[in-house]
Amino acid sequence: MSLPLLSIRDLWVRFGDFNAVKNVSFDLNRGETMALVGESGSGKSVTALSILKLLPYPQAAHPQGEIRFKGENLLKASNGRLREIRGDQISMIFQEPMTSLNPLHTVEKQIGEVLSLHRNFRGSQIRERVVELLELVGFTDAFDRLQSYPHQLSGGQRQRAIIAMALATDPSLLIADEPTTALDVTTQAQILDLLKVLQQKLNMALLLITHDLSIVQKMAEKVVIMQKGECVETGLTENIFKNPQHPYTQQLLNSEPRGAPKELDQSAPIILEAKNLFVRFVRKSALFSPKTYFNAVKDVSLQVRQGETLGIVGESGSGKTTLAFALLRLQESSGEILLQGTPIHQLKNKNLRALRHKFQIVFQDPFSSLSPRMTIAEIIGEGLKIHHPTLTVAQREGLIIESFEEVNLDPETRNRYPHEFSGGQRQRVAIARALILKPQILVLDEPTSALDRAIQVEVLELLRNLQAKHHLTYIFISHDLKIIRAVSHHVLVMRQGSIVESGPTNVIYEKPQNPYTKALFKAAFEL
Repeated sequence: MSLPLLSIRDLWVRFGDFNAVKNVSFDLNRGETMALVGESGSGKSVTALSILKLLPYPQAAHPQGEIRFKGENLLKASNGRLREIRGDQISMIFQEPMTSLNPLHTVEKQIGEVLSLHRNFRGSQIRERVVELLELVGFTDAFDRLQSYPHQLSGGQRQRAIIAMALATDPSLLIADEPTTALDVTTQAQILDLLKVLQQKLNMALLLITHDLSIVQKMAEKVVIMQKGECVETGLTENIFKNPQHPYTQQLLNSEPRGAPKELDQSAPIILEAKNLFVRFVRKSALFSPKTYFNAVKDVSLQVRQGETLGIVGESGSGKTTLAFALLRLQESSGEILLQGTPIHQLKNKNLRALRHKFQIVFQDPFSSLSPRMTIAEIIGEGLKIHHPTLTVAQREGLIIESFEEVNLDPETRNRYPHEFSGGQRQRVAIARALILKPQILVLDEPTSALDRAIQVEVLELLRNLQAKHHLTYIFISHDLKIIRAVSHHVLVMRQGSIVESGPTNVIYEKPQNPYTKALFKAAFEL
């Protein structure tokens, strides 16, 4: 019987006196897919990062255990040997695309670097292969995107660029840490199908870390359930989903977004209105060539009432986040934007700044949106210094503690830094930062995409409670249609910058009219 491609035996990972991973063992064969599943902080990513020794050594240590790849113990491999293996025989798709890509380098340079290092490609060879890879992962304008920087791509496009980089060398083992969290359901289905095809073609093993149980069912033959650094249940996917044994596994399988938003008061005043909104960007062109433009948002009109949740869905690059930024006047646009009847599209910086406390945003990536050099208390309290400069230090501290309690965080942790919190905790910090200014409108840009299902349910319940308590209006952007159904009163479906369908949530979900909406729902509920 042949050896497994990857064999982990009795692996421990220790940070100081804290054991992050304890006694983890599993085997992964060529061509096989195994899913690591568990809540935020359960040790999934730490286990995966240990395979390539990407942990912060010497703060991290392995008191015992071994990780054998093709029979070689990687925990004892030299740095030179690990550099040969990383990105060549073993590739990794990291969870947070914005922090994984170099903001100073173009897409072509970053993917090309892998080909240069491991395949000795040069010049036109690199460009041809990069275009091929970008087309492979779903870029319809691959050549035009070669000179794009990460900030010029949508969240989904950045994730696709990272997947292209990981697949560049046709690795034997691909470690995918939440590879589809930033992707809409149609692109998600395409990427998962692509990974399956490539897996079969290359006889590649796939170690998949995900909180999306529907992906686990579709992709994985085996599952390892982790909790508090330990494997609590391991087995064939079919068996675990049909007959989970461990109480935590049972809890995880029952953690689906449920419920519906509180009934909307139809007499509530319109708090935000947009009329004929356009956002256009200048396309990159050759020197001395005339400017050409790309319409990211086209002729969008909408109304949102006080206390309402408006869900915005659509594929990556459809204009969802650009529309939200335009509504918040964080992105230049044409058309009208009325906040409680005030035409804020006409306001200049100083007058607009005086109103900014009324509309706040929770960004998609909780890690990159929090300054790593500031404590959580400083991050949350920063807005108070700008909008309420007359507050004393004690008053400001009191409001910060109150905001911690409101999002169910321990105030005693307020002087820690973002890297000391889990993904779910960082998202609560982002919500607290927005809420401390007592806004009337809160834009939530994929607020649960990076969270496991159990934490998603907690955050959604938190948002429901906060909305009821403060009578908040939400603009909720998500590619997860189950979440949108659970929280939204009305839904906008966007494609290529335009609204293709809109209406009450129950009507859109039960009787979608547009072919694109039907395809979107089909991909979401048949995944």
